[in-house]
Amino acid sequence: MRKRRHAASAERPAVVAGPRRRLVRSAVAGILACGALLVTQLPGGAQAAENPYERGPAPTQSSIEAARGPYAVSETSVSSLLVTGFGGGTIYYPTSRTDGTFGAIAISPGFTAYQSSIAWLGPRLASQGFVVFTIDTNTTLDQPASRGRQLLEALDYLTQRSSVRDRIDSSRLGVMGHSMGGGGTLEAAKSRPSLQAAIPLTGWNLDTSWPEVRTPTLVVGADGDTIAPVSSHSEPFYTSLPSSLDRAYLELNSATHFTPNSSNTTIAKYSISWLKRFIDNDTRYEQFLCPLPRPSLTIEEYRGNCPHNS
Repeated sequence: MRKRRHAASAERPAVVAGPRRRLVRSAVAGILACGALLVTQLPGGAQAAENPYERGPAPTQSSIEAARGPYAVSETSVSSLLVTGFGGGTIYYPTSRTDGTFGAIAISPGFTAYQSSIAWLGPRLASQGFVVFTIDTNTTLDQPASRGRQLLEALDYLTQRSSVRDRIDSSRLGVMGHSMGGGGTLEAAKSRPSLQAAIPLTGWNLDTSWPEVRTPTLVVGADGDTIAPVSSHSEPFYTSLPSSLDRAYLELNSATHFTPNSSNTTIAKYSISWLKRFIDNDTRYEQFLCPLPRPSLTIEEYRGNCPHNS
């Protein structure tokens, strides 16, 4: 018992008398006041430090639907003679250097197609704050597995050897592709789990099961697709992804397999939102993805998990 009393008394603060007590109280009050001042100053700075990858002004419905975002865009061509593993392409990037580095995306065309078929995505995405590489494949007949490898080769070139490598944060990368390039997008995501986002556009792949994918994936299908019907491609792609994964399925209304080959506001707005949300970790774009978009003149169906985990 004596030990308990002694321990308790040892934890009791010493009593300070008279003027000394007042001096201590004043000092404590001063420290608390400084602390309060610091706390009031923290939220803005803390929020800025919380997401150092945020780029551009706060988004609006009109800003994600616009043909161009807030960044001026430059471009540079990459000859197939200067690269290995893929067929060269065009890099689109924000001209400004004031915001530091950006996330990057490689985009593959589909079967028999060239980068010109997906070129509209280059400046549209880059103007929102990304470095975008639309590529040509080694041959126009390359299958999805090959296109997946080529997307990764393109990202490696972009981040390690390209003339814009110092503009890119190599930890924030994504892949997109149309048709067999969409199938290749899933292949790339499966092979490289560190990718931050994947978007197959009316994708085609004989492999329809993707439980190994760990990359947040937005699957885009078209209700009128007769080449890669959603029932045998996009829908099983989506449903086979892990249920714990951040994933979404956007089925375009009154669209075909080739809808992603032309400028399309619905594809652009949800691609921008997905890429911003997962490559830049920019939760300002969550509002366009959650709650889930409802069917409309341009959306046949939208499925996904909300709120997002990442």
